[in-house]
Amino acid sequence: MSIYQHFRPEEKEFIDQVLNWKDQVENTYAPKLTDFLDPREQHILISIIGQHLGIKWDLFGGTANAERKRALIFPDYYESDKDDFQICLYEVEYPKKFITLEHPQVLGSLMSLGLKRGKFGDILFEDDRIQFFVSEEVEDYIRLQLESIGRASVTLSKLPFAEAIQTSEEWRECSVTSSSLRLDTVISAVYNISRQKSQLFLQQGLVKVNWTLIENPSFECKEGDIISVRGHGRSKIMGIEGKTKKEKWRIIAGRQK
Repeated sequence: MSIYQHFRPEEKEFIDQVLNWKDQVENTYAPKLTDFLDPREQHILISIIGQHLGIKWDLFGGTANAERKRALIFPDYYESDKDDFQICLYEVEYPKKFITLEHPQVLGSLMSLGLKRGKFGDILFEDDRIQFFVSEEVEDYIRLQLESIGRASVTLSKLPFAEAIQTSEEWRECSVTSSSLRLDTVISAVYNISRQKSQLFLQQGLVKVNWTLIENPSFECKEGDIISVRGHGRSKIMGIEGKTKKEKWRIIAGRQK
């Protein structure tokens, strides 16, 4: 049975990457540290590595509730430690009295430094405080290069993990029915909007599934998918409970509080 059939066709490239990492660890008998992975990539990695004897994995993103985490793949003789993940935490200092910064601005400024998204972990907000996790191998570069976010000039201060802003992910569950598992009909059901509107959001590039931009309305949703509609927040397909008497799919969905 092919490993690929458990996943979506567009995930093949990442699956090949995970298999490559696994082979590397088996052949060199040394640990392999990845960039930051989103939760979908973590799920794929665990599904693949978890089935192999002699190889273990561990995930860490700076805090217990981190969404984006680095993975360490290692031979079973090895004991992993937080230091192995090579993560740093920085707080952004900026003129808070005069300027408000938001997540897209912070991420946009970090990405404009020419680094991949995988080099950064979660970006944390609490009132006017902003922090982010970053891979140790690029921290010096970021400290030198990041001088402004939006119109604010910024400086960075390094903090221990114990001082990270604590976030908790809470989902409010609801049960909805949808005529199909197509993305446009699921969005319409979960967000309680018309199908025309959900198709418009897709056309405008406002929808991501598992952190990937999706514009195809007939994309099929599966259990565990995280859907985000810009301006309307995130939702998660907690469960697909089969069909009702009227042949509609019953979906347990969570909306982020």
